[in-house]
Amino acid sequence: MSRLDDLIQEYCPDGVKFKTLGELGHFYGGITGKSKKDFVDGNAVFISYKNVYQNPALDIHPSDRVKISEEENQRTLKLGDIIFTGSSETPDECGFSSVITEQPTEPLYLNSFCFFFRLDNPEILIPDFAKHLFRSDNLRYQIRKTANGVTRFNVSKDKMSRVKVPLPALPVQREIVRILDEFTLLSAELAARKKQYEYYRDTLLNNNAEIPKIKLGEFAVISRGGNFQKKDFVDNGLPCIHYGQIYTHYGTYADTTLTTINEEAYSNSKKAKKNDIVMAVTSENIEDVCKSVAWLGDKDIAVSGHTAIISHQQNAKYLSYYFSSNAFFKQKKKLAHGTKVIEVTPNTLANIEVPLPSLEVQNRLVEVLDNFNSICSDLNIGLPAEIEARQKQYEFYRNQLLTFAENGNTILTNNEQRTTNNEQRTTKESD
Repeated sequence: MSRLDDLIQEYCPDGVKFKTLGELGHFYGGITGKSKKDFVDGNAVFISYKNVYQNPALDIHPSDRVKISEEENQRTLKLGDIIFTGSSETPDECGFSSVITEQPTEPLYLNSFCFFFRLDNPEILIPDFAKHLFRSDNLRYQIRKTANGVTRFNVSKDKMSRVKVPLPALPVQREIVRILDEFTLLSAELAARKKQYEYYRDTLLNNNAEIPKIKLGEFAVISRGGNFQKKDFVDNGLPCIHYGQIYTHYGTYADTTLTTINEEAYSNSKKAKKNDIVMAVTSENIEDVCKSVAWLGDKDIAVSGHTAIISHQQNAKYLSYYFSSNAFFKQKKKLAHGTKVIEVTPNTLANIEVPLPSLEVQNRLVEVLDNFNSICSDLNIGLPAEIEARQKQYEFYRNQLLTFAENGNTILTNNEQRTTNNEQRTTKESD
């Protein structure tokens, strides 16, 4: 990193300027005045909450669409805009950033659960630098403190306006981008692999016209979960799944639970049996609602509220794979309702059509999908394990490279940092 050392010495030997977001630009909200029907067969690109949360650099070519008429006066996103998630169940997940790093080729409309920041002078911050900066530990620490709430946390834009950001010289920004982008190349390959997996999954599950499509309510019993809360969690108790964990912890299937609850809460709770599907039926966004996990453990588990328990005689993993497919997504969009909280009621789930081949065919399809999924996702196989290690390296160097001293203080180059660390170790050894 000697080139970065040279640039730091040339452009900011005495530190860099820090300014608050309020000094640098303005905050704006997403689209308004939309109902559920506007998100079915839309004509304009819609930027979802999930897109923002998952991508430091925004995906500006998503499949999500929203209806926008010519008469509407809605704000659109531009190159360099910095988007933030507005709320979450924990302050740690509030204010996650995503930056538009390439020129949009068509109007982009932001969801109402997020907001964005636009620089008055876009020349002072390179978009690719901002995508790293706003996910660094220093900025995340400041942003977390802007969240208020008890059961739900919301970002205060007034507090966000007081978040301080470093403004190193553009040559320094470019060099940091070059270094950090090297660490993310493998992640891009993994993203491409996941898209390939999703394509094969959807093809296997939906592209056979000879397979009959049966309504879920005709071959399954759908009931509501409920009757325990997070306060009922205990160590070494009885197994349970909380609906929030379906989004954050579980994949397509599971045979062990993340948490356990006390005996009284367990006895009063709704239960899922082996091979049941547990589906989260409320969410902040249309993408995540109805995320499912097939329960494959031998013991009955307690299931929290905001869920549906689907009992059936089919291959549980086959159904869970289908509930993550694009065909299912198109159906659930038509059933979902709500504004701040998106919900699909268990009663309406009965109308979902599922392609239902024989159990023998289901078993073969699951075997193929399991094999492909393990190649794509198993953190102990090949590329994903390497990506995890590279991601840790990236986070370390990102936080090191994006820690700047303010004007009047000296910012150490990497060589100086190594010298200082060696001197500290020598002092400790002599003591």
